[in-house]
Amino acid sequence: MKNKKVFVSGGSGFIGSHLVDRLVDNGYVVTVYDNLSSGKREFLEKHFKNSTFKFIQADLLDIETLKKSIIGNDIVFHLAANPDIRYGIEYTDTDLKQNTIATYNILESMRCAGIKQIAFSSTSAIYGEPKIIPTPEDYGPLFPISLYGASKLACEALITSFCHTFDMRSWIFRFANIVGGRGTHGILFDFIRKLKVSSDRLEILGDGKQQKSYLLVDDCVDAILFIVDNSSSPVSVYNLGSGDFIDITSIAKILLKEKELESTTLEFTGGDRGWPGDVPKMALDVSKLNNFGWKSKYSSKEAISIAVKRMLSE
Repeated sequence: MKNKKVFVSGGSGFIGSHLVDRLVDNGYVVTVYDNLSSGKREFLEKHFKNSTFKFIQADLLDIETLKKSIIGNDIVFHLAANPDIRYGIEYTDTDLKQNTIATYNILESMRCAGIKQIAFSSTSAIYGEPKIIPTPEDYGPLFPISLYGASKLACEALITSFCHTFDMRSWIFRFANIVGGRGTHGILFDFIRKLKVSSDRLEILGDGKQQKSYLLVDDCVDAILFIVDNSSSPVSVYNLGSGDFIDITSIAKILLKEKELESTTLEFTGGDRGWPGDVPKMALDVSKLNNFGWKSKYSSKEAISIAVKRMLSE
């Protein structure tokens, strides 16, 4: 990556903070813009005395502050978003504001500042319930079943249209489920939180047979930087995943074994999905990325095992 000045929205979040660590270590001048709604300052604490690092606590919906803050950067890594699909069910404008409108504000601020490059964290949720599994990047038509997925698909459309209209370049990453240390949401976070309340029983949403692909955050950051460094297309779209999947019950058993709670009772809420908008089976076709020259180091099961150890040690 030739660009030296990097702007990271959501840089104090789970994935964002790991990306920032790598960027700072690699010698880039990094500005993090985050409202700390789900991220944590302590994830970035080691960088605050670094002269090449700047932290701005502000909201992406405050476009005037955003426009001023983004000036002078070479590339934007846009990771800020509502991280909790279920939250958007109760507050239905959450994903619209925090994902779609926030992304428009980023793009408009980039246009005003003359910044031409954006790397964007999208999601497998844009595919909805596809008929082809593993699902390739060119699958369509796309019918998301969650407000989160719909908002991210709208973000992708805004990004590609800005690229073609204003001569920008974009890298769009459709993530599998990303896991690792510093997790602030997701299945492992929920399971660990529930076990703190009661270690005798563990509630699992749905029937526990849901199958999903997981990617360790280390692999995720590796893939992001590999693609940005090597893909020069005006719009690059890649699935990021391990290429396999694991069921929810197996994830619970890995956690319970690590905590030495194998006698804990698993209780299922029933049904083939955990909540409205949950996709019972998700596996991404990552052959495009593999053929491009990058492959994950860890399988879904290995990623879960490593993530469990890291989260329990925090």
